[in-house]
Amino acid sequence: MNDTLTGFRQEARAWLEANCPPEMRQPAKSEADVCWGGKRFRFQSDAQREWMQRMGERGWTVPTWPREYGGGGLTHAEAAVLREEMAALKCRTPLQSFGIWMLGPALLKYGSEEQKRHDLRQIARGEIRWCQGYSEPNAGSDLALLATKAEVRDDHFIVNGQKIWTSYADEADWIFCLVRTDTAKKHTGISFVLIDMTTPGVSTRPIKLISGKSPFCETFFDDVKVPLANLVGELNAGWTIAKYLLTHEREMISAIGERSAPPALGKFAAERVGRDAAGRLDDPVLRAEIARFEVDEAAFRAWLQMFGQQMRAGQANPAMSSALKYYGAELNKRRLELMMAAGGALALEWEGAASQEGTLARSWLRSKGNSIEGGTSEVQLNVVAKRLLGLPGA
Repeated sequence: MNDTLTGFRQEARAWLEANCPPEMRQPAKSEADVCWGGKRFRFQSDAQREWMQRMGERGWTVPTWPREYGGGGLTHAEAAVLREEMAALKCRTPLQSFGIWMLGPALLKYGSEEQKRHDLRQIARGEIRWCQGYSEPNAGSDLALLATKAEVRDDHFIVNGQKIWTSYADEADWIFCLVRTDTAKKHTGISFVLIDMTTPGVSTRPIKLISGKSPFCETFFDDVKVPLANLVGELNAGWTIAKYLLTHEREMISAIGERSAPPALGKFAAERVGRDAAGRLDDPVLRAEIARFEVDEAAFRAWLQMFGQQMRAGQANPAMSSALKYYGAELNKRRLELMMAAGGALALEWEGAASQEGTLARSWLRSKGNSIEGGTSEVQLNVVAKRLLGLPGA
């Protein structure tokens, strides 16, 4: 490692040690401990608030974004060192955000200077929470069939339509949304707009899932007035932005298990099953399955890192994000299956203090949605077959 990175590592470690509250070095106990930011978010503790604010002020919630847009201005090598030092100190991720994972990269590439300076800074500081308005009741796998319409009226759009599976729409401040601005064309009649969720005519309705939770919503637009200044990129050029954003969304979903900092499976299982005389997990079959999983997990982590490097160098095949999304989703489902197997009868408890209100069982059920969100596994496999393997269509 060169002297510059060594110096940065020392600086980052010292700053993290001085600024990360002890409480934020403990594993999150539940989804309530995850910081999403935004105007409606309620912090669980002063420590959670302070940690997000300190990291946001330094630009380290989005370390590689330019400083003028609220980022840390770090190189990718420096950002990797920062992640390593945070992991060494067991620092929690200060802010989870669709604005960071999906909208931010799209605005950096396609947004106006005003949008970058205003919206990106708010995202970086956790001041605004975004949701995604893509899927519709009749436009899921074939997203370009979307029918939510935006008509141009003087200096604004009038938006009418419905979105579905809008994650956390009832908690979000704004939505980045695909709308139809030309009904005569399919892909080239779509635009990408930003809509304030408090605008008259916007409403949401949660969809209750098998896990008992409602992270997804239906979102309705009834004569919603949206300033033309909220258009990202050119009119009718939204499909290009949508494809770019989907690449980041699929990469985000593929890394869901890594990002949530799950417990080490071997340790988790040993605490519940017990150890044999040699100190190993006292279940040879489960032990072998966990070993296979950990090998696959390590390979996937290396794959993610390689893909990130290829993207930054402009050498990545965009379709690779579909392969990552598919494999990452399956890997996360395997992780939860193994945790359920290790948990025994207690893992099946739905309510009660011993199981933290059925946290594991609910997480296991929620993981099934990884195969659907961001494009179904079937769609991703079709993309891999056609665009990566070059197989002929049906």
